[in-house]
Amino acid sequence: MKYIITFLIFCNHILFSQTQPVIKPTPSTDQYFERKIIDEYRNIENVKDSSVIDWMKGQNNYANFILQSISNRQYLIDKLGEMDSKNEYSISYLQITDNDKYFYLKRQVKENTPKLYVRNGFNGKEELLFTSSEYKKNNKEYVINYIKPNYDGSKIVVALTEGGKEIGEMIIIDVEKKNILPYTITHCWPSDGGGISWLPDNSGFIYLYYPIMDNKSDLFLKNMAAVVYKIGDDPEQIHPILSRKDYLELNLKEEDFPIVSINKNNQNYLIAKIGGAANFSDTYYAYSSELNSKHINWKPLYKKEDKVVDYTLVKDDLYYVGAKGTKNNFVAHTSLKSPNFSQPQIIINEMKDEVIGAVYSTKDGLFIATTKNGVEAKFYFYNSQKKLQEIILPISAGNVNLTTKSNSYSDLWVTCSGWNSPDRRYRYNVSENKFVPENINSIVEFADFKDVKVLETTAKSHDGKDIPLSIIYNKELNPKEKLPLLVLGYGAYSNSYSPFYARIALLWAIKGGIVAYTHVRGGGEKGEEWHLGGFKKTKPNSWKDFISCIEFMHEKGYSNPSKTAIWGISAGGIIVGRTMTERPDLIKAVIVAAGTLNTVRGEASPNGANSVKEFGTVKDKDEFGYLYEMDSYLHIKKGVKYPATLITTGYNDPRVPVWMSAKFAAKLIADNTSKNPILLKVDFDGGHGRDNTKKKAYEEIADIFAFALWQLGHPDYQPKESVNK
Repeated sequence: MKYIITFLIFCNHILFSQTQPVIKPTPSTDQYFERKIIDEYRNIENVKDSSVIDWMKGQNNYANFILQSISNRQYLIDKLGEMDSKNEYSISYLQITDNDKYFYLKRQVKENTPKLYVRNGFNGKEELLFTSSEYKKNNKEYVINYIKPNYDGSKIVVALTEGGKEIGEMIIIDVEKKNILPYTITHCWPSDGGGISWLPDNSGFIYLYYPIMDNKSDLFLKNMAAVVYKIGDDPEQIHPILSRKDYLELNLKEEDFPIVSINKNNQNYLIAKIGGAANFSDTYYAYSSELNSKHINWKPLYKKEDKVVDYTLVKDDLYYVGAKGTKNNFVAHTSLKSPNFSQPQIIINEMKDEVIGAVYSTKDGLFIATTKNGVEAKFYFYNSQKKLQEIILPISAGNVNLTTKSNSYSDLWVTCSGWNSPDRRYRYNVSENKFVPENINSIVEFADFKDVKVLETTAKSHDGKDIPLSIIYNKELNPKEKLPLLVLGYGAYSNSYSPFYARIALLWAIKGGIVAYTHVRGGGEKGEEWHLGGFKKTKPNSWKDFISCIEFMHEKGYSNPSKTAIWGISAGGIIVGRTMTERPDLIKAVIVAAGTLNTVRGEASPNGANSVKEFGTVKDKDEFGYLYEMDSYLHIKKGVKYPATLITTGYNDPRVPVWMSAKFAAKLIADNTSKNPILLKVDFDGGHGRDNTKKKAYEEIADIFAFALWQLGHPDYQPKESVNK
């Protein structure tokens, strides 16, 4: 009763001190085959309109007012900082050259953004190369979001972005002289466009060129081109080596990403992957010697129908992971001089309970990594005697990442990850079958987390499928306690929720809650079959799996609807949005960040043509039906009591347009009949949530946790008394 009274006083105070702004709907009617759709808030799609901008700013101010009034929000920020301080520093984007130069981004504990460093060898002396604070334009704060040294480490490309846009520009640093060369390459997005590939002689590099940089333009993410830049040339002069315009014979679409690279294992070859938002792609090859030709003779390597997951080159031989006709993938071999993927020479058959995810090669042979249910990793060596041998990892791992130099070296590094343990990195010596710790980051164990445990289990879905479920909790699970439950899911693009050191989940656990990571269909936890189980027509399985996982937690007695919050990001917004619109009774709070919430209108966004590959197109009658079914915005109904909802988005988001979140929020606010708050946070200096500064990242997590804990009734996260006066 005390908290009910407090909440009512709080709402009364909000009413008189801060009013949630209202935007008038401007309905638009669309006819899709036999179905007529009324889109009430189509006007919000015009995000350059001053009235829309003012409304979003008002919503953001209102949301911040409420969130910052929640007790102990600052505690969460301070706690994240405290955990961070024990690490002293964090290192990311590690790149090791053939001659053992280590390049990486490092952020000291008191720094807001990382800096670029280099050292010779793992034990070499560290030298500062560059800091983004040196790079300012129009008083904007830039963040380094990609680095790539050349083969001998004499030069390095550094990509910078501002305002969360991700797209940005690149500079070149002379490593020995530690100075920036006078060439700035614009119209690039290497962190998501396949990176850059240095030419064999280090004279320049290949990158993906974006003609339009304005992510609000209809021409954004259209007609990209793979280009070569030679150091010393005018960066404004573009030299395409693969584009829709110049290579009509390849029938590229305007939304295709023609990503060209020079293979590190055999620099005689150019590999061109026609990328985009799809699990498989058409791929071509040519000879590096043709780079100086007016027109490169691109030859087919494999088609998307061949379902090539991963590959490595060994001289002129190509070893690849294939998914065609199998559940858990296989490893096969073909010749690059005469590739044949229709009749593969299989060298490693699919395994019963393990999905083969990647293949690597060194001077010593082939290595493969597998996972079971996406959460239990293993590591194998395929030797010269054509025998597959399991290599026992030094620690139990939910996920392993392998790094190599090239086939000219034996160097191989293995990073083991888990939900409740920091990443550990090892150099593996195959001749001695020995792992030597080579941690680039310091390993810090937190006393607060010593009792946190992980339960890997499964939940039965609506059709009897076993859905993998990772449960993180503190001490013991007691069915009588009904703890605050935070459930996360994604389920798209064959991406897996692979175990990582989830400090924010551990923080939730030590605050007395349970975190459940769901591995729903649409993801890749059980191979391509699992992906196709939540793809276009079968997409409803994704949120039905998610709902089943929530019900499992309730049936086990670990929580109940009044103690349950759900959280989805990007394409994870589909399962979160459809869960709350289909089963609002099942949950108390919803957090959706940069969510894909209006799939029927997805093609109206710059990235829409690419999302067609995963979700479908409104131009096809059947696929329109699929898109309508997964559209959370169109499934909001008047008169329904919806859960408390926090919607966050970035105005500069190049992937999911800001209007998707804004439209969803507007309709939800108008149609909801519960007293639960519906908050919309629009970061006008942010994007898709990547490339954030440390300060902003902490504040975003604090907002999410404070909001969820408040709504789930945690006594430490109720509105401040000062607000109630």
